[in-house]
Amino acid sequence: MDSNRLIELAAVACDDRKAGDIKLLKVDEVSSIADWILITEGLSDVQVRAIVNNVEKTLREEADLLPLRKEGINEAKWALLDYGDLIINVFQPNERKFYDLESFWSNGIIHNLINNKLIALMDE
Repeated sequence: MDSNRLIELAAVACDDRKAGDIKLLKVDEVSSIADWILITEGLSDVQVRAIVNNVEKTLREEADLLPLRKEGINEAKWALLDYGDLIINVFQPNERKFYDLESFWSNGIIHNLINNKLIALMDE
């Protein structure tokens, strides 16, 4: 599956569970761990789990993909799904502010995702 479709499915799955402030970071030129990092947030542990579960379900059903690694889902302060080319981070707001991955990956290209208009943003 190409990265654009994977990102689109993941972002829509996040948005379906009312994830906030979805950002996509293109890090392929500054890191070997992934090409893309998606960062978003949920307001509670219940919402973080709902977002992560929906992403996992959507990518399993629509793309026949399982995450290579999952972290933090039980605690649900910062949950991570690793799909190889795409790493998905779902934070609660305080943890997102504390870890500030957007600044950490500031050498990458950061895109705000609005209404899941992904292809146009990625083709800039």
